[in-house]
Amino acid sequence: MKQIEVKTKTNNYNIIISNNFNSLQEHLSKIGMDHKKICIITDDNVSKLYLDTLCSILSKITDELSYLVIPHGEANKNLDTINIIYKKMIEEKLDRESYIIALGGGVTGDMVGYASATYMRGNNFIQIPTTLLSQVDSSIGGKTGVDFDGYKNIVGAFHQPKLVYINTNTLLTLPKKEISAGMGEIIKHGLIASKEYFTYIRANSSKIMNLDNEIMEQLIYESCVIKSKVVSMDEKEKGVRATLNFGHTIGHAVERLFDFNLLHGECVGLGMVSAAYLSYLLNQIDSSELDDIKACIQSFDLPIKIDKLNELEIYNELYHDKKTKNNELNFILLNGIGSCEIRNDLYKEEIMKAIKYIL
Repeated sequence: MKQIEVKTKTNNYNIIISNNFNSLQEHLSKIGMDHKKICIITDDNVSKLYLDTLCSILSKITDELSYLVIPHGEANKNLDTINIIYKKMIEEKLDRESYIIALGGGVTGDMVGYASATYMRGNNFIQIPTTLLSQVDSSIGGKTGVDFDGYKNIVGAFHQPKLVYINTNTLLTLPKKEISAGMGEIIKHGLIASKEYFTYIRANSSKIMNLDNEIMEQLIYESCVIKSKVVSMDEKEKGVRATLNFGHTIGHAVERLFDFNLLHGECVGLGMVSAAYLSYLLNQIDSSELDDIKACIQSFDLPIKIDKLNELEIYNELYHDKKTKNNELNFILLNGIGSCEIRNDLYKEEIMKAIKYIL
C-alpha cells in the first residue's frame, strides 16, 4: 500500500493506493465517517462489480447507508443526472455532515463531486475511482462538473474530496481501450514533469498493457505524486496547474466535434501530438523527441491521426474552450521532454499547422 498527501488551502487529504479494499474501512474511520449518513453513487456498469463489496464494508461503520445507481457514460454527464442525485440526497435527508461516495470512473466522480459542492453549499465526498484515467487524473484535485450544451465540464466547481482510495485490481475488469485512454494522461505527466518517468513508461509499454501489478502500482503512484504536487501549488488553476492541460486544448475541441464518441484519453493523445508538433515548430523540441512522443502514444494503441474533420472547424472550436481567456488561446508547450510552459502568443498559422499535423 502507498499513501500520498494532497495539501490544499481548502483541506488536506490522502490518496491511498492498494490492490484491494482491505484497508478501506480503516481509512474511512480515520476521517470521521463512523455513524454518519453515507450515500454511494455509482453507475449501472460499476454497480454490478463493486457495489455489494462496498456496501458490506460500509455497513460496519454506519446504519444509515444508501446508494444510487445512475446511467453510465459521457452522454449522461449533465444536469438531468445531477437532479437525480440531488433528489436522492434530499430523500435520504443527507446534510453537511453526511458523506457521498463516488464509485466509478471520471464521469461519476466529476458529477458526484459537483453535486457535493453544490448541495447545501457543500458537503463531504469520497473518491473511489475504478478506471485508470480517473485513478491518475480526475479523482485528484477537486475539479468537478458536468457537460452542458455540448461543452465539456463547462458547469462545475472546485471541491476537494476528503479521501481518494484507489484499488488497482479494479483495472482488471476494464476493456483494453480504457487502459489505453488512461495512458493518455499518464504519458502527459511524464512529458510535462519528468523525462525519467516518460522513459520508464516507454520502456514498460508491453507490461503496462498486460497490467503487470507492480508496474501499474508504480505508474499510478508516480502520476498521483506529480498531480498532487501541482494541485498543492495551485488549487484553482491560476497558474502552474494549467500545465496539466497539455494536449487538452486541441484534444477537447476534437472530443466535442466527435460528439464525445472518442474516449477522453484518445483525444488527449491527439492533442499531445499536435502540441508536441507546435513545440517542434518553435524549436523547443527536436525531431527525435517528436518521433519519441508519437511512438510512445502509438505503443498504447492511441491514435495520432484522425479523419472526418478539417483544420478550420477544429481551430474555431478552440475558442469555445473554458481555458480561453480574453479571447486568447492558451497552449501548453514542451521545453524538451519533462518540461513545459504556458503560451498565449501563438499565431493562427502556427496553430493551423499543428492541427493539420494530426489530420
